[in-house]
Amino acid sequence: MKCWLRLFLCVAILSTVGFPLNSALGITVSGRSSTEFEWYDTGDGDTAVPFYQYMLLNVHDIDNNGLAFRGYGRLADDLADEADVDSRLYYAYLEKKDLIEDLDVRFGRQFISTTAGASIMDGLYMEYSGWGDVDITVFGGGDVAYYDGYNAKDLIAGIEVRRTFMDDLNLGLSYLQKWDHSELANELFGLDVDYDFKDMLYVYSETQFNYLANAVSYFLGGAKYHRSDNWSVRAEYLYSLPVFSSTSIYSVFAVDEYEELFVEYEQRLMPGLRAFVNYAREMYEYDADADVFEVGIEKIRTGRFSGYVIGTWREDPDGQDLAGVKVYAAATINNRFQAGAGVHLDVMERYLDEDEDETTNSRIWVDGTVTFNRKINLQAKVERVESDLWDEYYRGRVRLNVRF
Repeated sequence: MKCWLRLFLCVAILSTVGFPLNSALGITVSGRSSTEFEWYDTGDGDTAVPFYQYMLLNVHDIDNNGLAFRGYGRLADDLADEADVDSRLYYAYLEKKDLIEDLDVRFGRQFISTTAGASIMDGLYMEYSGWGDVDITVFGGGDVAYYDGYNAKDLIAGIEVRRTFMDDLNLGLSYLQKWDHSELANELFGLDVDYDFKDMLYVYSETQFNYLANAVSYFLGGAKYHRSDNWSVRAEYLYSLPVFSSTSIYSVFAVDEYEELFVEYEQRLMPGLRAFVNYAREMYEYDADADVFEVGIEKIRTGRFSGYVIGTWREDPDGQDLAGVKVYAAATINNRFQAGAGVHLDVMERYLDEDEDETTNSRIWVDGTVTFNRKINLQAKVERVESDLWDEYYRGRVRLNVRF
């Protein structure tokens, strides 16, 4: 991973320095640089101060015939030496549209996603769309794992076939393999279907089958009735079973299933303003099931103001009943300044990333954006958090964005 990160940084520096935005060679460069400082209290009562330098880079028409480079990564360190923060290369690849007729190719580090599975890959991705209504995608290369490090024998390969029937019925079949140190770790099949009946009833489903475990590991099925532009009803069923690598010790242990029923009614009150009511039944294999209700109104920014007011009720026989509220309001003060404030009180929320699993019960925050010109702005946020694990702690961040 460090090799790819060094290569990306070299390309970024050479591109921004070596090629002006309107190059005589036809090359154009665009992107965004983001410098971010963050701070938060740790479980030991100390304060971590992570620093991140993000770079988004797009280089177009490298060969004057559609060849492009796209990259995004970050450098990271904790200035207080209290937390483990890592540098990341999220993607960095060359892309060529119509390498030959109807064949698009990407080479390098990239995110691939199919119903069979998803990953970050160092390799080759090819998509062919020259067979009428049939699209075929094949990919393969090194499987990038941030958790366990990177090994040249960690491989991934897959194929996806998609076809459209009768203009409104879409069908996708996919297959994916992962290899861990030359041992077959995952073998997954995927099926996704969606159909919009007379532009009023949209039905859809996604299924993932774990071949090595001989079990369905993921299923999502739903329908949305949207005959009117002013209101809609949506219902979904979700089934999930964790997928572990066959080389992991966790693959020999029993895992819990999770199921969820979800129903939502949405009413469009006016452009940019909607009201909704939803209900979710969370079903656990060994723990008590929970019922979650939400009623709210949301204003999407179409002018100066945006925000939402949502009431929540979580009923759990295990004694985790919560009656809470989520409120957020933001306003554009003038053409240079935006400000907002929010409260999520007695609402269970879970945040997952590669480094931590965080569940909070209450959050109070203020945020703002100062726009200096069309290319430079400064964002800031300060937040007070409560959870079952910690009584309270504070965190914040300041981020300078520069577009070029």
